[in-house]
Amino acid sequence: MKIIFMGTPQFAATVLEGLVEKYPVAAVVSQPDKRVGRHQILEETPVKKVALKNDIKVLQPLKVKDIYEEILSINPDLIITCAYGQMIPKDILDFPRLGCINVHASLLPKLRGGAPIHKALIDGYDKTGITIMYMDEKMDSGDIICQEELKILDSDNLESLYEKLSVIGRDLLLTSLPSIIEGSNERFKQNEVDATYAFNIKREEEHIDFSKSSRDVFNLIRGLAPIPGSYTCLEKTEIKVYDSLVLEGNFTGRCGEIIAVNKEGIVVKTKDGAICLKEVKPFSKKRMKATDFANGIRKENLIGKVFE
Repeated sequence: MKIIFMGTPQFAATVLEGLVEKYPVAAVVSQPDKRVGRHQILEETPVKKVALKNDIKVLQPLKVKDIYEEILSINPDLIITCAYGQMIPKDILDFPRLGCINVHASLLPKLRGGAPIHKALIDGYDKTGITIMYMDEKMDSGDIICQEELKILDSDNLESLYEKLSVIGRDLLLTSLPSIIEGSNERFKQNEVDATYAFNIKREEEHIDFSKSSRDVFNLIRGLAPIPGSYTCLEKTEIKVYDSLVLEGNFTGRCGEIIAVNKEGIVVKTKDGAICLKEVKPFSKKRMKATDFANGIRKENLIGKVFE
């Protein structure tokens, strides 16, 4: 029994950690390492770190099609992907005798694509989950093997939902693998009519639009926290926002206008009310409480200014 695992971020690393405890993994395919931080230090991908810790062969092509022959030479019985970040060519998909399966962080056919956790929060979903599915040539459109739901709480942000779903993904994969290997698992076609998409987040989507509802602003902020973080601008200076609170009541002012500073943070007018920004990061500075930011520049000088 030979398994090849394809994945890159910590989400996939959590799944791989569970997999290697139960099954033989012949090789891991991950995206190339990237340079990070001010000093541009070359950082190994989380999946690569798990593989090296377990003495598993690691392949890191720029394009997976470039190592087609090397993958086939391993003669895998099963390929498992999880947040790998590339489309898999048909020649590879068709090779393993047990097929290629994917651990996807949504309840397919909802939220196909590379940012399903971000979009579940940003778009205001009240639940999401994990889908174990067979892969085909189209993006996240293969037959479903099994799913598990997770309720989204108001207290969730990208980080907390990411961690919860990675554990569910690990456990659901391990639960479903015996039947997949035996060939006794069920499989269900996806309903294309119900399909929605969660493409990778673009820079312009990270900008906070205070002319939207307070709930929409709240969802955007938590859907991008902590990475990459949503942002707004105050007097042409970019400010990242990581936490917020929807306020109840009647408020007057222009959308984006700072109408108060209280013990919770900076109160900003929205389309239908107001939202309190609780944690921010001004450009080139550290993350801080919004109250500390306001106190640092005299909060009375903030009132009436407008985030753009």
